[in-house]
Amino acid sequence: MINDLWYKNAIVYCLSVGTFQDSNGDGIGDFQGLGRRLDYLQGLGVTAVWLMPFQTSPCKDGGYDIADYYNVDPRYGTLGDFVEFTHAAHQRGMRVMIDLVVNHTSNRHPWFRDACRDPSSKYRDWYVWSDTRPANANEGMVFPGVQKSTWSYEKTAKAWYFHRFFDFQPDLDTSNPHVQAEILKIMGFWIQLGVSGFRMDAVPFVISTKGAGVTRPKEQFDMLRSFRELLQWRQGDAIILAEANVLPKDDMQYFGSDGDRLQMMFNFQVNQNLFYALASADARPLAKALEKTKSRPATAQWAQFLRNHDELDLGRLTASQRERVFAEFGPDKNMQLYERGIRRRLAPMLRNDRRRIELAYSLMLTLPGTPVLRYGDEIGMGDDLILPERECARTTMQWSTERFGGFTAARRSHGKAISDGPFGYRHVNVAQQRRDPGSLLNWMERVIRMRKEIPEVSWGDFEVLPLDDNAVLMMRYRWRGNATLFLHNLSEEPCEAAFTLPDRLTNVLSEDHSRPDDRGQHHIMLEPYGYRWFREGGLGYILERQEIDEPASQKA
Repeated sequence: MINDLWYKNAIVYCLSVGTFQDSNGDGIGDFQGLGRRLDYLQGLGVTAVWLMPFQTSPCKDGGYDIADYYNVDPRYGTLGDFVEFTHAAHQRGMRVMIDLVVNHTSNRHPWFRDACRDPSSKYRDWYVWSDTRPANANEGMVFPGVQKSTWSYEKTAKAWYFHRFFDFQPDLDTSNPHVQAEILKIMGFWIQLGVSGFRMDAVPFVISTKGAGVTRPKEQFDMLRSFRELLQWRQGDAIILAEANVLPKDDMQYFGSDGDRLQMMFNFQVNQNLFYALASADARPLAKALEKTKSRPATAQWAQFLRNHDELDLGRLTASQRERVFAEFGPDKNMQLYERGIRRRLAPMLRNDRRRIELAYSLMLTLPGTPVLRYGDEIGMGDDLILPERECARTTMQWSTERFGGFTAARRSHGKAISDGPFGYRHVNVAQQRRDPGSLLNWMERVIRMRKEIPEVSWGDFEVLPLDDNAVLMMRYRWRGNATLFLHNLSEEPCEAAFTLPDRLTNVLSEDHSRPDDRGQHHIMLEPYGYRWFREGGLGYILERQEIDEPASQKA
């Protein structure tokens, strides 16, 4: 059973094949190049690699416009290269997860082309059509300010088609049983090739009813159960990690009250309040978000993250909270996107302040759930705001000081490399940080290793403990007789966290241990943006009694 629940204590690493490593000198990353970097990922502590779309695509939206669900885009290699990669990952104890983008296809997909050419085609009903322009065509855009409508006219079909996203991404009619059967077929195909899970894109849209007459879409949650049943039948421990930015009151509908729907969801509620906490030095809204999303089935799990391939979505915050985050992390309009988010990577958002970067990752790694890392953030990569929209944070991986950061030997890189400024590959790269014991990369390896040794965070129950200082978040986990305590100071000012706890505390990251005084109180000094990871009790407690009992006046 524990192996079936491998995702509960995993370390997930998200990357794009095309921007990670080029092996053949054509300037585009590929599966052979990625395979050569698996040892790096294993050394970092990664246990699951999540691949962004790599199937055949015109790539007008980063591959999220798929034209063939059953093949690898030739730019990245072949199906054989993919299978070789999955085998190599498994040999290193890593699982492979891939994006499942089935809300829509590319308008160049043969299904859509056939549906446009022939009204009697079986694929005609696979998409959502209207003879006239629907009255609500100017509503529900995912990309406001960029996307003009959710319905577009197709001249060959002589009809309007629905697209929740861009006009080159026509929506599939996922209520159609033939479309649902095809989705199951797609999942079964990739499981057969070695995939252990899917990050399902835009899940609320996938399960919603669609059509010109649909004014209030209704979620078809039974669809999620059918996906789950297929996975359990084909491979018992395969999972779905859902992109579902929904309110906490709807979480259990996606997980299923008995845990019979989705295994994992990204915790957008916590993510947005985490950045508000970092911006305001106020832990209370984050604590409330943690409480609101606390309930979940025993086999279900949250995915906790800082940044991902999209903008930092702040749509769930209040207007004043959102403005506070904008002011702190994205003050220029060029840094903001779609009136609701910030299109930057973590390090530049935090002004490359090592203290704040460590604090943010310490928070993410100790929040209830499974941590998901974004490629390059482990070395503090930056962004290129000259690039349009979300492309600014999708630059190529920086391996060394060589041309294009060691990503490719080509004269020209199709992926964008950051060469200039403090975040250029001459200053921020893997090779240099490997050699520096105090680098961010080596710090990340160490805390990831320790995080994997603290299963209480993934499996246990948690409580947010009260403190007088609202800038400090203190969380306690319990599981199978073990307890851990985490403190994070969100403020730029030092502080003392005083609390009553009878047990001694063992710091698992340093020698800064603590023992209660005669009144049972601990007094933990936290530096600006400081953090502490403690185990309660004697496990691993290495202070000698002479050192503990030595009067403070005798210590130099």
